[in-house]
Amino acid sequence: MSFSNLSVTFLFAGISLTAFSQKTSPPELFKSSILTPTHSSTVGVEGPGVSKKGVVYYVNFVRQGTIGQISPNGDTALFIELPEGSIGNGIRFDSKGNMLIADYTQHNILKVDMATKKITVFAHESRMSQPNDIAIDSKDRIYASDPNWKAGTGKIWRIDTDASTTLLDSMGTVNGIDLNPEENILYVNSSRKLFAYDLSPAGDISNKRLLIEFTDGGMDGMRCDIKGNLNIARFGRGVVAVVSPEGKLIREVQLTGKRPTNVAFGGKDGCTVYVTLQDQGNLEWFRTDIPGREWKMQRKAKH
Repeated sequence: MSFSNLSVTFLFAGISLTAFSQKTSPPELFKSSILTPTHSSTVGVEGPGVSKKGVVYYVNFVRQGTIGQISPNGDTALFIELPEGSIGNGIRFDSKGNMLIADYTQHNILKVDMATKKITVFAHESRMSQPNDIAIDSKDRIYASDPNWKAGTGKIWRIDTDASTTLLDSMGTVNGIDLNPEENILYVNSSRKLFAYDLSPAGDISNKRLLIEFTDGGMDGMRCDIKGNLNIARFGRGVVAVVSPEGKLIREVQLTGKRPTNVAFGGKDGCTVYVTLQDQGNLEWFRTDIPGREWKMQRKAKH
């Protein structure tokens, strides 16, 4: 990747923030490159989520409790600051274009009106330890992973469109979560194990089974492409692993950083993968050959 950066520093709530403007050329197929400068975000950099307009959003830009954005032309800047005490993790978009954020410190799912930037609490669940990562289906139902790192336990929740919460299962420290394109399988990972559940039309799960288990490193966020392959952030391994619906490792995309936290599909054709890196405090990106599930789902949305 070739780029030139223009750095502009400004003050926000007494904190010095930096906006980066960069001219970019598309990275090569399956070859990851640095997208944002190293340590331009905190070690809590996560998300990410890509809007229908192609803007990439991610949590903890420059400091905790913020959301950063990268426009399609490469301009990187602050988008919003979350309410006092809230810190975001996973980001997704609903069928109306609203941003949904897992607020792990306040046990909330936050909703952001993208036109006004108004932030509201869509759902609150005091029984949650977090939530951590979230997934969304075409009916706007949310599925949340909820690890308790200290206890080594975790839960899986469904949040319906009326903001009601349903506990689906309890297991180990769940992390990444997503659905297949047909929305009849829910995937969750825990440590080095990736599990699949059958998912009913009503959003209930059954028939838990192990899809694949790795022998080293860990797993964090993951996203499905339109063929049902999972692109998984392999925390500690420094790769994005692409795993088939049958549980076969198709390939590994080598990253510059070693601690990827999450991935998202975007770009004009849905084949650009954005990766957040904890150890680098930044984002990387690479090109793939299959568009993302949510990218295609957003194209069908009316907003």
